[in-house]
Amino acid sequence: MEQHKFRPESLMMSFGYKPELSEGAVKCPIFQTSTFVFRNAEAGKRFFEVAYGLSSPEPGEEQGLIYSRLNNPDLEILENRLTLWDEAEACAVFSSGMSAISTVLLEFLQPGQYVLFSAPVYGGTDHFIKHVLPKWGIGHAAFDANSSEEEIHAIIQEKGADALGLIYVETPANPTNALIDMEMCKRIADVYSNDKKVYLAVDNTYMGPLWSHPLKHGADIVMYSATKYIGGHSDVIAGAVLGGNEVMTRIKTMRTFMGNMMSPNTGWLLMRSLETLKPRMELQAQNAMKVVEFLNEHPKVEKVYYLGLIPEGTPEYHIYRNQYSSPGAMLSFDIIGGEKEAFTFLNSLKLIKLAVSLGSTESLAEHPATMTHADVSPEDKQKLGISEKLIRLSVGVEYYEDLIFDIERALSHV
Repeated sequence: MEQHKFRPESLMMSFGYKPELSEGAVKCPIFQTSTFVFRNAEAGKRFFEVAYGLSSPEPGEEQGLIYSRLNNPDLEILENRLTLWDEAEACAVFSSGMSAISTVLLEFLQPGQYVLFSAPVYGGTDHFIKHVLPKWGIGHAAFDANSSEEEIHAIIQEKGADALGLIYVETPANPTNALIDMEMCKRIADVYSNDKKVYLAVDNTYMGPLWSHPLKHGADIVMYSATKYIGGHSDVIAGAVLGGNEVMTRIKTMRTFMGNMMSPNTGWLLMRSLETLKPRMELQAQNAMKVVEFLNEHPKVEKVYYLGLIPEGTPEYHIYRNQYSSPGAMLSFDIIGGEKEAFTFLNSLKLIKLAVSLGSTESLAEHPATMTHADVSPEDKQKLGISEKLIRLSVGVEYYEDLIFDIERALSHV
């Protein structure tokens, strides 16, 4: 028989699900249960041996269901489907994007070590790194998109090469769309992987699982706020982490004991959302291009930050073409003026909603300096371009001319 490899978008409706185990239901039911009945005591013993790493699974052996904090059919099927986009060996889903991020940081960092991270990052991540990790004796050092490979090595040497525990990258950066070269970061991680391995973790939320695949560029771990494009409807809070079997075994073990598992109901909703992930994101990207064309020519807009506007021949353009298959649907722009003008614009929007979050069907606008990145120090905001005049837009699936009309009307009030 002719072999054919189906694409992820074709498998999102059925992959990993066996209807015969659920009364023939064409869609996976919600397994709203805390615990599962074992066939016999011997089966229960075997399930725990595999779950706790006391024994390796036999070839073809499926992990038995024990307890929904460890595993649940909805979550396992969702995890299997998510691996298809990034071609990852394994996936773990979480109760939120921050629970995914915090679990990774706590698993791969120890007291006395520090995390080297790209700046800017999402405000919640920034706070966790700078204010929560130090309570466990874990430090931090930052570099930005303008830092060369040599400059990053200098930062590590100054901070202490032996204490480097993890490299954490968010690219494109929230909210400036600044790009970080993942392959460069992998080279740096390898230099300091001597007695211990220095892992590279990448937050890929801005690109979703469609437009970038960090594991192919050297990342050991890729993370998502699944609230965003994966969920896509502003009705769930969720997170996901993907990688090789070795790192994911560690992450799943930490998740088991932290108890930050996703709920079966959320897992079911995300399976539904995955069925339309590609058409949603493609339409959002098309709309974003039209919105950017308008903003880039408007006299009240100082500068637009968007991957599709990166000049050819620049180092940033090389990173963009190498790492991404689309400019995406996230953009920011500097309005001429400051906070007053930015607030006037935001308050005048009607179709586009003033709210944080991103990646959903509806378009959203927010003011990073006073909202998502309010906790970032004034010095870092100034250095990284998170100014009072910066506005962030997440473009949805509405008709693009209606979005442009709403933006034009709001700008007319400035």
